[in-house]
Amino acid sequence: MEALLTSTALVALAEMGDKTQLLAMLLATRFKKPMPIIGGIFVATIVNHFLAALVGHEAAGLLQSGWFRYAVAISFIVMAAWTLIPDKFDENEPLKAPSKAGVFVTTLIAFFLVEMGDKTQVATIALGARFQNVYAVTAGTTLGMMIANVPAVLFGGALAKKVPMKALQVGAALLFLGLGLWMIASLQGWI
Repeated sequence: MEALLTSTALVALAEMGDKTQLLAMLLATRFKKPMPIIGGIFVATIVNHFLAALVGHEAAGLLQSGWFRYAVAISFIVMAAWTLIPDKFDENEPLKAPSKAGVFVTTLIAFFLVEMGDKTQVATIALGARFQNVYAVTAGTTLGMMIANVPAVLFGGALAKKVPMKALQVGAALLFLGLGLWMIASLQGWI
């Protein structure tokens, strides 16, 4: 349960103001079809985050040494700093749904590709390494992405004007920092 809840909270907060959330808003304003967009986000996130959690799990399984656990802890601290850097998305770039693929497939492909190397994917790798539970981490990170992106799709521009993104970014950074410091403290035997 800890893996699920931690993964959900970290990704939901880290996603605020992230380029994939901006993509969700852009898709919603361009296509005005929320259900296929939400479905595309969901499927892309499950596939992307399952693979990321699996990479983290396998890396941790191969590298059980103390230095690897410190590397995972430090990666959470680095994620804290990275979360404070706002993402930008080029809204002027043309985005059209291919006539044969439709909005769902366009969203699926766009989200999967934009998420590659993104901070939430990197966080998912670290969470997979930390918790050694691919399914709970995938479920949690997917839930976190949906918590952040479904309102972005449904309420788009109005949400962006009312939610203080900086406060959410600071909250996410503090969660990442806390998790990293907690891991270091537990590795040192302090807790």
